[in-house]
Amino acid sequence: MACDLWLVPLVDVLCHSPDNPFADELAEYDRALADAGLPPVPVQGYVPGTSGAVAPVAGFDYAALHLLRRAYLLQLSGLPVEPAVELDGDYQQLLEMFEASAQQSHLVWHFDHAGAYVPVDFPHPLVNETLLAGGGPLGSSHGLLRELEVVAPVLGIDPLKPPPPPAPPERPTTLEEPAALPAQAPGPFVRERHVWLGLHAAATRSLAQGSMIVFS
Repeated sequence: MACDLWLVPLVDVLCHSPDNPFADELAEYDRALADAGLPPVPVQGYVPGTSGAVAPVAGFDYAALHLLRRAYLLQLSGLPVEPAVELDGDYQQLLEMFEASAQQSHLVWHFDHAGAYVPVDFPHPLVNETLLAGGGPLGSSHGLLRELEVVAPVLGIDPLKPPPPPAPPERPTTLEEPAALPAQAPGPFVRERHVWLGLHAAATRSLAQGSMIVFS
């Protein structure tokens, strides 16, 4: 099943528009951030060349996302990180065994086809009843990037010089259709690396451009 990542520019031409499709979500994110004593979602003023266009940044397989999360949890817990062709139940066991660690992870504790990462730095995902009833825990792009850098060496990736990211989807994909397969490179963790590169591209561009990352 396919999972797409989109970048939403946090610029006033979009965020202050009466037609902003993310108005309700941004208001709820601001409430969650305020409750945690954090600043609101940053909205930038218009500069030439900037628009409110929402654009895809990455796409990958839903199961492959869980494989990457599995690798991160194994490493975080001090267990050997061995490649897995398919999820066979051990990921769910890891979530149960290390639930506290999982709930503090921006990479792991996030809904798969909803929710967002915002360019505000906070240590752990934010959770309240309203968020859980909608898009799920709110993540930090800073926190996601830090965790990707931690797991990168296990996957054979130099976080300071990562390979080029895969091309974003040419069109929106649906949950039911298969995701585009990664290029078959030699070595283990091919699927995990594909997801890592997509998430890393999203996180770095989120911080550089002041954009919100949205799952769909």
